[in-house]
Amino acid sequence: MIKKLRKLPLIVKVLIAIVLGILLGFVAPTVLMRVMNTVCSIFSQFLGFIVPLIIVGLVTPAISRVGKGAGKMLGITVLLAYTFTVLSGLFSYGFSSTLFPSMLKAGEMTSLQAKGTDFAPYFTISFPPLMDVMTALVLAFMLGLGIAALDAKALRKGFTEFEDIVTKTISSVIIPLLPLFIFGLFLDMSASGKVGPVLVAFAKVIAIIFVMTLVLLIAQYSIAGIVAHRNPFKMLVKMLPAYLTALGTSSSAATIPVTLRQAKEMGVREDIAGFVIPLCATVHLSGSMLKITSCAIALMMLNGMPFNFMMIFGFILLLAVTMVAAPGVPGGAIMAAIGILESSLGFDASLQAMMITVYIAMDSFGTACNVTGDGSIAMIMSSIAPEKKE
Repeated sequence: MIKKLRKLPLIVKVLIAIVLGILLGFVAPTVLMRVMNTVCSIFSQFLGFIVPLIIVGLVTPAISRVGKGAGKMLGITVLLAYTFTVLSGLFSYGFSSTLFPSMLKAGEMTSLQAKGTDFAPYFTISFPPLMDVMTALVLAFMLGLGIAALDAKALRKGFTEFEDIVTKTISSVIIPLLPLFIFGLFLDMSASGKVGPVLVAFAKVIAIIFVMTLVLLIAQYSIAGIVAHRNPFKMLVKMLPAYLTALGTSSSAATIPVTLRQAKEMGVREDIAGFVIPLCATVHLSGSMLKITSCAIALMMLNGMPFNFMMIFGFILLLAVTMVAAPGVPGGAIMAAIGILESSLGFDASLQAMMITVYIAMDSFGTACNVTGDGSIAMIMSSIAPEKKE
């Protein structure tokens, strides 16, 4: 039974955790509530401890690899992917800040928190992080660029191994424990009478974000269509198998063979497709950017937290860089983004947990948007890159 549960997809485990948390919250004794809040408190402390290490461990080798200077084609592709990812965040901000005020009740979660019953943990354990998030980010940039510029082979190998350790910690410790953390979160919300309004708000946000991903893809392929002089809707239809595959796998890497095949059928040159599609599976995350930005704005509104364009713009610029370093595991993008959410927007452990929950609940939509958008970048590169001479 336990082995079968371990094999379930992360989104299924999260949904089970949410349902069980809501149902048990109505009947759970105070002892269980305090035990789960103790567990969640310890997990939150561990999450806070490891976030700076995630940034250093993932961003440093990612920047060192991109900075190797593997030719003009690499630079243009990465710049296009970064631009598309940033524009996705700005689009998400404009869409969300326009629609959400009429759909979400400002400060609702804060008022529910004040009215709810408080189940204090039995004890707390404090283990502060080795450095704050911005220090980790600056250090990662300095080390990554330095390794690339000096071709520091020993450091590159060391940070590649450190990256493996961080990725293993995420995939073997944090991700498996997330459903338990989310169970505790919803157990507390249910027992304290907050869960109903929160679920309604989540449902609205998820529905809007799904529509936004479709609009974003049309915009990306319209740009590709203008550059390549092709019909964007015909190109989108060609990429539909890649979209559907990503919906099922929730993995950009696992979808690469299908994305590659459909890009070629769409008219992308074979040499360009073979280079751009695998690269964009790592560096282009427009769908993830859209989800994280929208969810962050929604949660800030629900918690009565002030924000403005310049705050979100700075967040988007930093997040777009961090997304490049996201590990290829389910929920990897949101784990890489946690530090930026904390440093730029002031998200505490409970808000980070809510972000993780909403993100994972619609993980496949973002992945499908990412990989389908890869085709638009491949088409642009195929149109502007000179053909190889025989």
